[in-house]
Amino acid sequence: MAQNIINITDTAFLGHVGEAELGASAMGGIYYICLFTIFFGFGAGAQIIISRRNGEKNYHAIGPVMIQGTFFLLLLVVVVLVISSFFTGDIMRFMISSDILWEATMTFLKWRMYSLIFDVFNIMFRAFYVGIIKTKILTAGACVMAFVNIILDYLLIFGKFGFPEMGIEGAAIASVISTFASALFYIVYSFFMTDHKKYGFKLFNSIDFPLLKHVLRISVYMMFQYFISWSTYFLFFVVIERQGQHSLAIANVIRSIYAVMFIPLNALSATSNTMVSNIIGEGKIKEVMPLIYRITRLSMIIMASCVLLLCLFSKTVLSLYTNDMALINGSVPSIYVIAIALIISSVACVFFNSVSGTGNTKAALILETGVLALYAIHIYLTGSYFKLPIHYCMTAEIVYFTGLFIGSILYLHLADWKKKKI
Repeated sequence: MAQNIINITDTAFLGHVGEAELGASAMGGIYYICLFTIFFGFGAGAQIIISRRNGEKNYHAIGPVMIQGTFFLLLLVVVVLVISSFFTGDIMRFMISSDILWEATMTFLKWRMYSLIFDVFNIMFRAFYVGIIKTKILTAGACVMAFVNIILDYLLIFGKFGFPEMGIEGAAIASVISTFASALFYIVYSFFMTDHKKYGFKLFNSIDFPLLKHVLRISVYMMFQYFISWSTYFLFFVVIERQGQHSLAIANVIRSIYAVMFIPLNALSATSNTMVSNIIGEGKIKEVMPLIYRITRLSMIIMASCVLLLCLFSKTVLSLYTNDMALINGSVPSIYVIAIALIISSVACVFFNSVSGTGNTKAALILETGVLALYAIHIYLTGSYFKLPIHYCMTAEIVYFTGLFIGSILYLHLADWKKKKI
């Protein structure tokens, strides 16, 4: 929920402002996430190492990974913000054909980019608490972020209770403040409630290059993997933007619903990732596949239930995002397409995250890159070449998750991952 709540609430509120604002938040939001995933990939790699050390009961080696990783990402975020200040406008100008949409997107990104600073802390605390299998605190952190973002979105987008009516700019400012609130919550909680001695937390003195090199050996493939994945997803929105503002608005609403549906799946995928790494660290190799199948069954049951409710009450759900009946009716066919994709994803994502959990992040990168190539070809053919309606373009999600599942299950059953050391 913490990963998606900002984009979900921004979409829900901006859907009642106008299609241009809704489209701009989509383009700006996806661009932001493309950069965010570079940092998230590092955190995911750190999480795998933390999980392995936790399984080995080598607890004092966990804190240094957390501290060194945080300072490395803070240095990286400075570099990214400086570079993006020079090139973001040109990149978005190339991607967006509408002048109005470009201006609104740049207004959004002017503020939204600063969230990266605070997301560094959220990413590394997520890696730490998922890695040591103490995830209840993440629920509290997500609630803090959600509460602050919803309140500030309402106040700043619509100008309520004496606040200025700022529209899409208000959504971006609310996102930055809510990200900061979540990071502050984790810092304060961890300072008072975490056993510093047990986990080897010490004050930062200098960069530990050997340790960072070790973390990057695992993380660098995930950094590329997440970036390529979301960049390809960004390509989907670029293609849809060429079809017009209405199609882009539909795509953003569907993306937001997609994100909500993915909340339990993201949690189960992270669980499979960290538990696979933990039990390998404990030396219980034979328990890996039974564990994956148990998580998969749970994932399918939860997702099937959610998809059934979504299909039965699709217009009710869509009305939460917009009161435009043309937008609601135009979005319904896409709902049915993503319903099929979500069922497949409930299996595919658990298996794929288990591949990363084995520590072979290079194999995961190669696998997803191949699947994303098929995804990109499908988007080009349906959206640009044949110019089919948006719900046909969204069948790319079915192609993506089907390919991901086939590749992952072949790897887990045929590859020699049991002796992988990290």
